[in-house]
Amino acid sequence: MVRHMPAERTRQHAGPVAAARRRRLRADRARQLADLLRHQILGGRFPGGVLPHEDMIAAEYGASRNTVRQALDLLRAEQLVERQPGVGTVVVCRKYPHALDRLMGLAETLHAHGRVTNEVRTISPVAAPAPVADRLRLPPGAEVLYVERLRRLDGLPLSLDLTYIPMDIGLPLLGADLENNDIFRLIEETAQQPLGTAEMTLEAVNADAHSAAVLQAPRGTAVLMLERLTHLADGCPVDLEFIRFRGDRITMRGLLRRTL
Repeated sequence: MVRHMPAERTRQHAGPVAAARRRRLRADRARQLADLLRHQILGGRFPGGVLPHEDMIAAEYGASRNTVRQALDLLRAEQLVERQPGVGTVVVCRKYPHALDRLMGLAETLHAHGRVTNEVRTISPVAAPAPVADRLRLPPGAEVLYVERLRRLDGLPLSLDLTYIPMDIGLPLLGADLENNDIFRLIEETAQQPLGTAEMTLEAVNADAHSAAVLQAPRGTAVLMLERLTHLADGCPVDLEFIRFRGDRITMRGLLRRTL
């Protein structure tokens, strides 16, 4: 049975429905514009960190002033930009690029952006939890070296790294300078062979109270969780990491090739 709305009632609803559609379309356009502006911001495309006037953005992107304002509101909510009287809309948050298509330590990845240092919060042999032993191909209950580090770039907290390493590789690291060196380089020196491949999972999670406090981030804020299992060139797994990145300071980038 098809239900038909009376013509008068249809006319009564036509105005609100059309207005709702216009609002939705404007919101869609604002998100699209915010995505384009975000890419420009993260790429450092605005000289001096100052965005063009709203009229110029509207003209360049073929958008209305309302759409431009909504897009800038979205970027302000992300704390990427802010409005400064007498100046305009300025970039207030810089994100640093982290490559997803190369197996590199954080210091290697960000060497052009500043000095990466590590605050070693914990380093100790522990009995491997069952999932860790399984991933590292170790007997149940085998000892591993557990390392927890706060990574900073020029003093700015970027990530909290929780790392498990088999003891045959981890034991020499107990006396190594972990504050100023990437673990990857030290593993290669100990194993006397290069790293080969890594299995990786990236997802957004809410920061727990401990992680938020260490990263100096609001409790419950979203962080990027990178789980990475790294192998030596001979295929042996040597490093299982759970890395929480501040999402407002790191952007993930990579080059993918389509193969069928």
